[in-house]
Amino acid sequence: MKDGRRWISRQFGSRTSSTAYTGRYGMPDEPLLIFDGRCGFCRIWIEYWKAITRGSVAYAPSQEVGGRYPQIPPEEFGQSVQLVMPSGVVVRGARAVFVTLTFAPGMAWLLWAYEHVPGFGAFSESAYRWIAAHRTFFYHLTRVTFGGRVRPLESAKVEWLFVRLLAAVYFAAFASLALQITGLIGDRGILPVSGYLAELSRALGVRAYWEAPTIFWLAHGDRFLEAVCWTGAAISVALFSALLAGYLERIALVCLYILYLSLSTAGQDFLSFQWDALLLETGFLAIFLGNSKIVVLLFRWLLFRLMFLSGAVKLASHDPVWRDRTALAFHYMTQPLPTTLAWYMYQLPLRFQRFSTATALFIELAIPFLFFAPRRWRFWGAGLALFLQVLIFLTGNYTFFNLLTMSLCLFLFDDHALERFRLRARRARTNTVAVLASSAVILFLSVSELDEMFLETSPQPENALMQIAAPFQIANTYGLFATMTTTRPEIVVQGSNDGETWLDYEFRYKPGDLRQPPHWVQPHQPRLDWQMWFAALSDYRSSPWFVNFMVRLLQGSPAVLGLLASNPFPQAPPKYVRAELFHYSFTDFAARRATGQWWVRQPRGLYFPRISLEDVKLRE
Repeated sequence: MKDGRRWISRQFGSRTSSTAYTGRYGMPDEPLLIFDGRCGFCRIWIEYWKAITRGSVAYAPSQEVGGRYPQIPPEEFGQSVQLVMPSGVVVRGARAVFVTLTFAPGMAWLLWAYEHVPGFGAFSESAYRWIAAHRTFFYHLTRVTFGGRVRPLESAKVEWLFVRLLAAVYFAAFASLALQITGLIGDRGILPVSGYLAELSRALGVRAYWEAPTIFWLAHGDRFLEAVCWTGAAISVALFSALLAGYLERIALVCLYILYLSLSTAGQDFLSFQWDALLLETGFLAIFLGNSKIVVLLFRWLLFRLMFLSGAVKLASHDPVWRDRTALAFHYMTQPLPTTLAWYMYQLPLRFQRFSTATALFIELAIPFLFFAPRRWRFWGAGLALFLQVLIFLTGNYTFFNLLTMSLCLFLFDDHALERFRLRARRARTNTVAVLASSAVILFLSVSELDEMFLETSPQPENALMQIAAPFQIANTYGLFATMTTTRPEIVVQGSNDGETWLDYEFRYKPGDLRQPPHWVQPHQPRLDWQMWFAALSDYRSSPWFVNFMVRLLQGSPAVLGLLASNPFPQAPPKYVRAELFHYSFTDFAARRATGQWWVRQPRGLYFPRISLEDVKLRE
């Protein structure tokens, strides 16, 4: 605002009382914008300018004050707005708009571009004249895109609610890990973090600390692993409860990011999912929240990349079931951990599945462009994005992924849209330099990732910077289910003491018992169950962790057995273990009524050969 006053003083001089309007529309040194009061398009945008210039400019309809300015021909009031400066100088057209907007925070660049960028001024004036000549059309267009009132973007309440939801997601992630972390990467777990870090240190030396950023370089015992998870959960509760404010809230967000990055780095295969990367990128961005429109736009950019890339990879893969729109005819049955509702969705006719597939692709590929559109269109985009996420949430167990994506959709709304909920307004403010610096880094990295993803080439400087930033996961690529699995291979792990009688190890959530209905488990993620789904899609040699898992069963590791639903050898570990492969598929209504089974299966041979402790060595 002060910059606008200095600019006016420099360009137009001091006020002369003989020509400036000093009635009820302005202070002695206040500019006055005169507009056509009969123009509905003008009235809508004048109300918006009033809001963003915050009393620094006076506004009046020409029908009321035009006669007081004989230096302005009456016909010009109907052609463009007239900005009367305190010195008596009159500015009109696009230039008047840009001078007015110098009093709005962050808008002074428009006038600078008008005066310094070749062609920008001429183009602006031509566009202004064309819009003024078609004001009726643009009035209706404004009503369709913004409604009867154009509102400034205010997001203090949106930010307050988003931070609470992010805290809830963080809690789900940390608490879920606390229940299984020792079995996954503990000292007697499947992939011990101690061996992983030691291997990195041997291979990379000091560089390992940058390539694998984690606090577990300091300590990595089972108790410390659990303590980090529960500490993250506790901080999440404090953040959710709004006990923290100001710098304490920002410190909490920093701590949550560092703790989850540490777990994600140490978790190896078990924390390599896209939603882990999404939570880290979201958590990093949240640190810079604080009444900044730039950060809000970065959140929209993140949501755009997440959804659009999820659709783009499906088409780029040339998978025939996405091309012929039959993907969802398989998805409900072949996804990693379906819900009970997925069984019912699978029974729907092929025509409905084709329609659903086309709808999902449309929402993922076309709707994300509305995230940057005017207010009403953006709301429609948010509604359709939320609709898709709710359907995925109801039919598949994707841990906190859908909840986090729905939380990101908040940034497609504004405070006025949330007025009925009577939310608090977040008062935090972020340093402008910090926002600009972090925004530049994130934009550069995310655009470079897209460049590499679609063009498969990146200049060497870009590659170097991406490699430097990659361990911190602050800008990632996304894209789920690029190719759709059309069958469901399942691994059944077995143990035996004599090599003849084999007993099954039952998992908590993945399909096993044919009479057991699909479970509802989200936002918890049973990460071993998930990894078993991936392992079944390829040979066990492609999943080295699987050998470790089998050896831990032979050793009777309590931490690993705790990840399972039951242990068929409670007295002592078995002498042998093996794994068989089956193809599972959903039953139909008739078969389920007759047998009580949700699944049917056909054997497909041995997945993993019989072994004993004498046969293999654990990969520490």
